[in-house]
Formats: sequence, C-alpha cells, structure tokens
Amino acid sequence: MSQGQFAVVTGASTGIGLELARCCARAGFDLLIAADEPAIETAAEELRGHGGKVDAVDADLSTTEGVDRLYAATKGRRVDALLANAGVGLGHAFLDQDFNRVRRVIDTNITGTVYLIHRVGNDMRRRNAGCILITGSIAGFMPGSFQAVYNGSKAFLDSFSFALREELRGTGVTVTCLMPGATETEFFRRADMMDTSVGTAKKDDAAGVAKAGFEAMMSGKGDIVTGIKNNIQSAVANVLPAGVLARQHRKMAEPGTAKS
Repeated sequence: MSQGQFAVVTGASTGIGLELARCCARAGFDLLIAADEPAIETAAEELRGHGGKVDAVDADLSTTEGVDRLYAATKGRRVDALLANAGVGLGHAFLDQDFNRVRRVIDTNITGTVYLIHRVGNDMRRRNAGCILITGSIAGFMPGSFQAVYNGSKAFLDSFSFALREELRGTGVTVTCLMPGATETEFFRRADMMDTSVGTAKKDDAAGVAKAGFEAMMSGKGDIVTGIKNNIQSAVANVLPAGVLARQHRKMAEPGTAKS
C-alpha cells in the first residue's frame, strides 16, 4: 500500500489515464489529476470513493501555462509518482490535416509532457526519490502513415524515456515507459479515425493496460509493452525496413480501410 503518498496523473478524465488514476487510488495514493476537459471533475468524484484525497485541474497541457497551473496545484507537496499520460492523436494524411491540430499533437504529446517531467523530475532528483511513468506506444516503433505526427511524437517519448532512465541511473528516481498498442478508449474517435481498420478493430482493454503499466512503475521496471500481439509487433518492427513498416501501417490507418 502507498498510504500518504501523492501521485500526479495527466490525461486522467478517460481511457488509460483514468485507469492509471484508479490504480493509484486503490493503492492508497492521494491524487492530483488533470485533463483539458470538464470531465476531469467527474473522474475526481469517482476516485474519491476509494478514500483518498483527490484534486482535479482542468488545464490545457499543450501550453506551458497549463503545465505551470498543474504544477502550482501540487502546492509544494512532494510528488511520489508522476504518471505523464496526456496525449492526443490525429488521423488522415499529413498534408490534409489542419496545422493547428498538428501543432496541438506535438505540443501536448511532446512539449507539455517534457516540460512537466522537467519540473517534477528536478524535485524528485533533489529528494533522490520518485517514480515517473511515461505513456509511450508501440506506434513509436513504426513510421505511421496516415498518423505520421502522432507516431513521430510517440517515437520521441519512447526514446526520451530510455534516455532519461539512464541519466537517472544510480539515483532514487525511476523512469518507466508504458508502450501499449491500440486500446479501447476515446482516442480513435477523437483522432477522426473511425473509418480506418485500426479504428474499428478489436482493441486491448484500458484497465488491463493501466494495471500492467502501474505495476511496472511500482517495481521500477524500465519499460512494458502490453499484450502478446503487441510484443510480437514490436519485435517485428525492430527487424523490418522502415519503408515496409510504413506500407503496413497504411493498411491500418488510411481512411476508408475500416472493416465492415
């Protein structure tokens, strides 16, 4: 149990983030949860049912101002676990996408995530204690045709997490990268991908993905790829040429490939 400990979870209004917050609550953590939508307050109400203190922040974590607002909401309390899960996706061909949405993917998935980790991670390093979980993806292992910016952002996070873990080796701070495959969340609807093969295919359960990630974080494990199928895909991605992977990804993510 983690009675008296404090966790910050981003992207916690739905999906994997909410399930990660549930894992923390069940383990006895007090919580500060954040998302860029009012549903974060509904999530907080539910999580308080586990008995811990839960605060919620409705903030745009694609901006430094939003991250600063979240950091200020910790009120100087020691953060024992940071679960940096906030992220958005975007389907369709890159040149057909609205650039404001493109930039939001980059600013949310990369800039905001890295800034938050920099702020909280420095506090952890000064104390020589803490756990950081970064939600990457097996999407980061392959060029994402018709999801080019999203996959690129996850490739960054996957790589960043391994580098940061090595930099913190020998300290009391651990870094874990959670790398799920397609998961049953609001992601594909919000990314406008419900006319694609991957958007309509059977997906992994968000609760199971979060449980695996939480347990890996708590044990100090460096990375976790969830699901047998995803482990196979990640292994194959390490040996196939990038051009082949890009063509394969097209079959999953190109508009109009939805399975009837």
